Amino acid sequence: MKRPAGRYLAYLFQFLIAVNILIALSFGEYSQVFTGVIGLFLTLVPAIATHKWSITLPWQVNLLIAFLLYLHVAGEIQGYYLLYYPYYDKIAHLIAGITVSILAFVIVLLLDRFSRLNLSRWMIVGFIIIAAMAMEGFWEIYEWLFDTFLGTNLQHGLDDTMLDMIFVLIGSIIVALVGNRRLQEFSKEEITDGLVIAEEDPTG
Repeated sequence: MKRPAGRYLAYLFQFLIAVNILIALSFGEYSQVFTGVIGLFLTLVPAIATHKWSITLPWQVNLLIAFLLYLHVAGEIQGYYLLYYPYYDKIAHLIAGITVSILAFVIVLLLDRFSRLNLSRWMIVGFIIIAAMAMEGFWEIYEWLFDTFLGTNLQHGLDDTMLDMIFVLIGSIIVALVGNRRLQEFSKEEITDGLVIAEEDPTG
């Protein structure tokens, strides 16, 4: 089966993350190397999930994950966060909100299907927003820890942190609204079949 072009774009972003890691290593910026390595690993999580649970996420999700992590790694190592502040930072957080919310939508539908939770539409929509905001909360803690103990400059005051959270919230609301519409038009099983394809399915 022919692979979609978007999958190769995801590979490109993974390659660019690796290049940025080498750049940070050459300058002795080890905290940025650590960030880059974590980012590169996270781009591999969909492939790990595919192997472990015999499921395949849509290529659009893989591309979003790789693109988001490239934005963050390049923003740190290439200085884009400061060079194009605040626009680069807020766009990255908006994309983060959208990406995490889509993943949350997929995960909660899978849990509902295979754990027989029988969640209502509003519980699923609420989970999307809660998951995205929880991720953002952990992200801000991560930035604070790095600034406090490693002397980085990831946070730029309370207003910056609050705007980061607001842009993630906007992204999560967009996905929640789209997800709510999908749940009105299709059953949960139909959406799950469209989002996650079992490898053993010969038609997949």
